[in-house]
Amino acid sequence: MILYINACVRRESRTAQLARHLISRLEGQALEFRPAEAGFPTADESFIARRDSLIGSGRFDDQLFAPARAFAAADEIVIAAPYWDLSFPAALKQYFEQINVVGITFRYSPEGIPVSLCRAKRLFYITTAGGMILSDDYGFGYVRSLAENFYHIPEVYQVKAEGLDLPDTDIEGVLRSAEEDIDCLIGKLS
Repeated sequence: MILYINACVRRESRTAQLARHLISRLEGQALEFRPAEAGFPTADESFIARRDSLIGSGRFDDQLFAPARAFAAADEIVIAAPYWDLSFPAALKQYFEQINVVGITFRYSPEGIPVSLCRAKRLFYITTAGGMILSDDYGFGYVRSLAENFYHIPEVYQVKAEGLDLPDTDIEGVLRSAEEDIDCLIGKLS
């Protein structure tokens, strides 16, 4: 199963367009999850207390953990997240707060090292930017660090299309080039 985490706010998102292109090149059914529409509770003290109580009693079947269970069960993960303010939309951060659950997506070794409980072998991060992406550290870098250090996903890839809102940009040409990058990447992985 392909888990498609669509963190795009706009329905006609250029980022989502590229993600759909990627998904069409992958094998398997895609399950779409839209963090902005999930209505996640705020990760405040009462939320943490409830979550810790459920974890402590081994009640991982609670609906609170449905996004974490889906993430852990995915064979491949596609994240579509536009580049905003050196990062990604806040709903994606909320999503990670919800799915980073000891006992579902990872556990700790006796030495305190995260050990993955996820099946995914590949994660694709798709992003677009109106300007130029000044640093991959804050958006993609954060996701890559979680994928590598908590979920131990062995293959993590980024595809980006930048400068889409700059004067005289051939928007369709930039998007077409990103689609070609996707095709080339999938060709290498096949």
